[in-house]
Amino acid sequence: MTPRRSLKLPITLAVVMMSMLAVLIVGWIIMVGASALTDRGMGSLKIVLLTVGVCFIALLLVGMAVYMGLTIKAINLARRQSNFIDSVTHELKSPIASMKLYLQTLRRRSVPVERRHGFYELMLKDLERLDHLIDHMLDAGRLEAPASSEKVEPVLLSDAVRECAEITWRRQGVAEDVISLDLSPCIVRVPRTQLLVLLRNLIDNAVKYAGTPPRVNIRVRLVEERLAIVRIADNGRGVPVRKRGRIFGRFVRLGSELERSKPGTGLGLFIVRKIADRLKARISVIDPEIGSGAVFELELAGEPVPESGGVGVPEARQGRKER
Repeated sequence: MTPRRSLKLPITLAVVMMSMLAVLIVGWIIMVGASALTDRGMGSLKIVLLTVGVCFIALLLVGMAVYMGLTIKAINLARRQSNFIDSVTHELKSPIASMKLYLQTLRRRSVPVERRHGFYELMLKDLERLDHLIDHMLDAGRLEAPASSEKVEPVLLSDAVRECAEITWRRQGVAEDVISLDLSPCIVRVPRTQLLVLLRNLIDNAVKYAGTPPRVNIRVRLVEERLAIVRIADNGRGVPVRKRGRIFGRFVRLGSELERSKPGTGLGLFIVRKIADRLKARISVIDPEIGSGAVFELELAGEPVPESGGVGVPEARQGRKER
């Protein structure tokens, strides 16, 4: 469970600022009163009070700026949480309502065997959608906790990408040729489970926001035998440059939830960034080489596949490349 943010800092800052303002007012009253009583022998006191007053005003301005920043962050977080609640409500309500309708139809009417099997398939898809939502929320919750010591193992990156691409096109219900693969063999030494979660979220995001007809290209390259680069490009609308840093935040989805046509919770890319940080990898959004769309680039330490088929990677699957 995500720890709640403490209100101690903004409350303390507000109390300090109000106290400084009260002292400033009292000081100015004393200075004005002293000036009214006599103009002789008060020069040093006036200078001291003036200096103190200027320092207090400067500190008040700094405090107000910090307080404003904290307020803006709180407002943005509340807005993102509201979007998250809206999206989760929709993600829960839609499949539940769909399954309820199918079950009521099966109970009240005599449905032919062919249609009955179709109902079962649709209900299974709704259950998979709910399962995917729960997995997302659990992954996000686990990533907020301290990193656990998962086993680091050699993973053939091309196989991991291929496996995640297959899961995505089945889950999204799109044709296999929507995702084209251009995979060069290389090995990364990371916790396999974390890598698969990261890749699934990136590929799922690309397919979800691809254009019409959807096209997603995934390319894996090993640069200078030390850096593995995964590029996932789609033909959608892309991500504006000024918003590329925001999309990896928690609950962040561009636009309004009430006007959105794509399902989601705003946690997918947040999970990607958190896992990339744990793997000491770099995730970024770059401009496409040709046309429009978004290109996500993942960089992590890699190494070539040994010719002998060692490090636990099956020899039969090495050197495999497909388009």
